[in-house]
Amino acid sequence: MNKVLKQDIEHSKTQSFDGQDIPWLLDQWVQRSGDKVFMQWEPFTGSPQAWSFLRLQREARSVAAGLHECGVRAGDFVIIHLDNSPEFVLSWFACAELGAVAVSTNTHSVARDMSYFAEHTAAVCVITQAEYVEMIDSACSELQFVVLTDSVEAERREHISFASLLAGDGAALPARVAAPMANLSVQFTSGTTSRPKAVLWTHANGLWGAKTCASHMRIGAADRTLVYMPLFHTNAQTYSMLSTLWVGGMFVLQPKFSASRFWPLSLKYQLTWASMIPFAMKAIGPQSVPEHSYRFWGAAANVPAICQRFNINMIGWWGMTETLTHGIVTDIDHPGPAGTIGRVAPEYDIQIRTEQGHLAGPGERGLLFIRGVRGVSLFKEYYRNDEANSGAFDDNGWFETGDIVRIGEGGYLFFSDRDKDMLKVGAENVAASEIESVVMQTGLAEECAVVAQQHAMLDEVPVVFVIMNDSASDSADVEAAIIAHCQENLASFKVPRSVFLVDTLPRSTLEKVAKNVLRKGLPKITAD
Repeated sequence: MNKVLKQDIEHSKTQSFDGQDIPWLLDQWVQRSGDKVFMQWEPFTGSPQAWSFLRLQREARSVAAGLHECGVRAGDFVIIHLDNSPEFVLSWFACAELGAVAVSTNTHSVARDMSYFAEHTAAVCVITQAEYVEMIDSACSELQFVVLTDSVEAERREHISFASLLAGDGAALPARVAAPMANLSVQFTSGTTSRPKAVLWTHANGLWGAKTCASHMRIGAADRTLVYMPLFHTNAQTYSMLSTLWVGGMFVLQPKFSASRFWPLSLKYQLTWASMIPFAMKAIGPQSVPEHSYRFWGAAANVPAICQRFNINMIGWWGMTETLTHGIVTDIDHPGPAGTIGRVAPEYDIQIRTEQGHLAGPGERGLLFIRGVRGVSLFKEYYRNDEANSGAFDDNGWFETGDIVRIGEGGYLFFSDRDKDMLKVGAENVAASEIESVVMQTGLAEECAVVAQQHAMLDEVPVVFVIMNDSASDSADVEAAIIAHCQENLASFKVPRSVFLVDTLPRSTLEKVAKNVLRKGLPKITAD
């Protein structure tokens, strides 16, 4: 692309959000319909609670003022290590109000992960809950302070209570001009390296994701959705929460997915759409389907059998943390053939490149590249990772997704495989190399290879093939030691389900481990 033309396009996209940021968006609905319920909290224990736009803004500003009193300033990084909860939402919006950067981390993370997250972002504090505080205290020694959502536990440990932040004077919050290109948030995503990459979003990214998701789904102020997927992920943050904020709708928040509560909540709040994953649809599969209000579900592909079973329409979509929203999506009125993820979204450009280096045609597979404007329609950067940034984009601004896509008849696209050595465990992306690195740390393996074993509910789970080194003796002890080390150093969904001790590993012509051969010999797990 001509350099001047590229700069003009980028300037135009950036300019489209002048004077706007996430606090601006929230304030729009406070001014128009402040008393309308935006977030409905449905805990598994205790009473439901509702937050109007006005209440959410007021409490987020109070938390922001409380953080400011504790020394947090605009541009500082704040880790939010919380399960789905009102405190997560309030903390996330508080960071936006203050101009701090919300670092949302996976609550399955172990101490090794948290140490890395805190060091990599130079976070000033962590907002967490009692369940995780001991691990945070031991892993993140450089923090200025820790905020606990459990007030009693905070007093016992001499931490700051979230309740004290809520008592902050929101009116005293320093004024800030809306800056769409200011940093908004970080999510850590698995890659082929041994450590996750910090995907940095701007406020313009958040607004873009909100607006584009809402447009693709054609939702409006009357729509209501269920959020059970973890808020530390793009799906819940952008697809659900921020798109709902863009249109002034409502979302019902759960701690996590519950098959027994799905239909009762759907009927109670007359929900109109939901982002769904295979695990959830399989879990409610045996249940009778009531007369419901759902217009559609969004999922990884259009599956007519699901539509027929649950009497709903489906939107198939493809996206990733780096794209903020759906880069490929179906049309609710024109869903396309079974299994399609759709067509390129009108807001993006894509290329599908074959191994031979040409652009793929009908019936061919290739590596998916996507192009947008960094900091607006694509993430700003991998924070503090120049090597990853330079490797992710080519000279013409095309971002390599690492996914293999097939072009079907009529131009519909189908997800085919992951080019990079990745597993899909439930809704989590897992890098095989990260698990392999931890296994090798035991000192018991001469070599190892992690592959995916098919699983009926979780899609895939990791297993590891290990060639023992000379220092290892008893095979049972080796297997137990490897699993124990992984449990200590990896999030639970990354821990191998099985350890297979082997004398050799199959090789390709380039002497790489032929992981496809290992995968073929594994039966599908039908139940835990």
